[in-house]
Amino acid sequence: MLDKKKLAVIHIVKKELNLSDMEYRKILKEISGVETAKDLDEEGFKKLMHYFVRSKYYQLNPQGLTLKQKLYIQYLAKDLGWDKIHLSNFMRKYYGKSNILDFSKKEAIKLIEALKNIKQHQA
Repeated sequence: MLDKKKLAVIHIVKKELNLSDMEYRKILKEISGVETAKDLDEEGFKKLMHYFVRSKYYQLNPQGLTLKQKLYIQYLAKDLGWDKIHLSNFMRKYYGKSNILDFSKKEAIKLIEALKNIKQHQA
């Protein structure tokens, strides 16, 4: 049985990916052989997370932006001490887009590298 943090991660990912309950349960059954996340073991959790990372569900837009990229960008901005407005202004100034979901996978890679460089120069 999984701990509460891992169950929360699963439900956060489900919400982030905007999966219907039916889609979510179908994926659970196909990937891990269980009806509910509460029945997952550690191996089932890993399989499910791996599936999300590799599947079309993991892409947040048609341009290929992934949930992992979005979350990493948000993490880097927080690590820099930036709020959502600061990040949005930075993206608008340098990329012409104020919403992460408007970025392609390649643009997100460039944004991530830029944020990492800013953090490195802060140190």
